[in-house]
Amino acid sequence: MSRACPPVALSFAAHDPTVGAGLSADLAVFAALGCQPAGVLTGITAQDSAGVHAFESLTSDWVHRQASVLLADFKPAVFKAGALCSPEVVAAVARTIAQFPGVPFVLDPVIASGRGDALGREGMREALVSLMPLVSVVTPNVPEALLLTGADTGQEAASRLLDWGARAVLLTGTHDESTGDEVVNILYISGENAISHRCLRLPGHYHGSGCTLASSLAAFLAQGQAMQSAAVKALRYTWETLVRANRPGVGQAIPDRLLGRHWADCDFSGKQ
Repeated sequence: MSRACPPVALSFAAHDPTVGAGLSADLAVFAALGCQPAGVLTGITAQDSAGVHAFESLTSDWVHRQASVLLADFKPAVFKAGALCSPEVVAAVARTIAQFPGVPFVLDPVIASGRGDALGREGMREALVSLMPLVSVVTPNVPEALLLTGADTGQEAASRLLDWGARAVLLTGTHDESTGDEVVNILYISGENAISHRCLRLPGHYHGSGCTLASSLAAFLAQGQAMQSAAVKALRYTWETLVRANRPGVGQAIPDRLLGRHWADCDFSGKQ
């Protein structure tokens, strides 16, 4: 008897040798959360746990070729995009995703690393904005949202992203220290009231928390969960991976994404 294949989650992202972020991190999350991982490489980096030392974008032709061959064979249940590295690659990804209008698309709008190192060529802001009509949910932190939109506040930024076509925005509040010991994350869904999700602020610095959130959200959407439920579970999963993070180098800690072995200890209801 053949087993049913788990839903295919496909990530477009760059390679991070530390596996703290990027394509390898996305694939680990997909596997941990019960999806069949698939990936299209968009660029390569020289980086360690402290930051990015150099990056190089793949050509749009290479990205298109990878995706075309893969999607002729696999049926995607969700798309997720991280660092797309150049406007040309953004355009190639947009052409690919537009061929699958019913498939959710999660965008982590990566333009720079957590340290501020560039991970995209000139014109990335405008290119990412052009993706919004295809986006099911975009997952910026507040600084990314302000940079992407030119807004003065997170709420204004989320409103602009929805106006530009995104169907939902999950705005993360890790960088907003005005909320004290709590991190306040806000889910904005077009046509609905915003919903706040709070969690305990953890000490230290983490490499790839944004990747973890976006890819886990993608995994839950691939399994057919509604946006609000998927967001709550993704936020909880991400928090748990940070609690169990490891620090193999001299820089930031790396989330423990292989959380499956700890699931018995986790409450995915969204309560801390």
